[in-house]
Amino acid sequence: MISVSRLLCGTVRPGDSLRYRETAPGTGQEAAATPGPVVVWNCTRQCNLHCIHCYASATKQDSNGQMDTAMGLKFINDLAEFKAPVILFSGGEPLLRNDLFELAGFASSRGLRIALSTNGTLIDAKTAGRIERTGFAEVGISLDGLEPTNDHFRGKKGAYGEALRGIRNCIAQGIRVSLRLTITAHNHGDIPAIFDLVEAEGIDRVCFYHLAYSGRGDGLRGQDVTHAQSRHAVDTICERTLDMHRRGLPKEVLTVGNHADGVYLYLHMLQQDPERAVKMLDLLRLNGGNNSGLRIGAVDDRGNVHPDQFWQNHTLGNVTQRKFGEIWSDTSQPLLQGLKNRKHLLKGRCSRCQFLDICNGNLRVRAEAVYGDTWAEDPACYLNDQEIGA
Repeated sequence: MISVSRLLCGTVRPGDSLRYRETAPGTGQEAAATPGPVVVWNCTRQCNLHCIHCYASATKQDSNGQMDTAMGLKFINDLAEFKAPVILFSGGEPLLRNDLFELAGFASSRGLRIALSTNGTLIDAKTAGRIERTGFAEVGISLDGLEPTNDHFRGKKGAYGEALRGIRNCIAQGIRVSLRLTITAHNHGDIPAIFDLVEAEGIDRVCFYHLAYSGRGDGLRGQDVTHAQSRHAVDTICERTLDMHRRGLPKEVLTVGNHADGVYLYLHMLQQDPERAVKMLDLLRLNGGNNSGLRIGAVDDRGNVHPDQFWQNHTLGNVTQRKFGEIWSDTSQPLLQGLKNRKHLLKGRCSRCQFLDICNGNLRVRAEAVYGDTWAEDPACYLNDQEIGA
């Protein structure tokens, strides 16, 4: 994640303690400094919607074979012992699990920060009250544009209105809401309107995801934004973030899934305010770029461990057979070993980039999807050769 609001405005938010740890990836000190990653648990593959860009390829059918309550509690306990700081309950649609609040409440009691990733359509006032009482630190709700665009993405007419109702019900309970949008050729023009919505509804946080070529999202490859459109989208995000900050509305604004954004912001700031650019560069180095296999990991509904939530096609082990911490620490796995120290493995433009210490090779799942090579250059990097020093 790139915190645009922190880099441009200096706004400090709760997640910064995880985002800017003192030890950067690839230094060989991660295990001692940060024994556990943030874990995304795709706790069900069942969903009430059918989103065209779903990385988990969720369906409306029951999630057969998913971990039951007892196994879920054991897995959560193992995460606590491994000192994972956060568990993000995701899906599918996690609110379709009847035991979600039992599992989340147990995770909170074991000292894990709990967050929820949902499409928001099932959050009525009663459910919002349960979310608040369970202690979720944040609820991420996806809206991929204004009503017509969002409903097309979600595969259901009325999904926009239902999600907006969910957002309002959460805010009424004092829950921190994070609006999430995945940028594509279909909706990048809606970004200004999304900022208007964030302001009008009193939403505290907004995350703009670059498209990951995973699950059904891989089928949208040809509908991803161009490099020029990526630049324009990031420019718009920066302009609106600064505008709100100047007007006393310090929202948290992040981009996700393309660490070229951090380099792009730094290069612009270097021309405008070199002193601030130095501070920005320090933060980006602490962040360390892409953290798949390092500070973030994922577990699917059946207990399979993945380097991140987008990399469902690579399994490192299964938590029903072995503790998560043991799997995560086992560098005999070639992929996991490579991700933990990847810079010398990278190819193409990535291998020649002068900003590897703040990008770390970007999203490997995109490189693999396009080139069939885990270590190829990321095709979504929109920086030119002059900018990367190639």
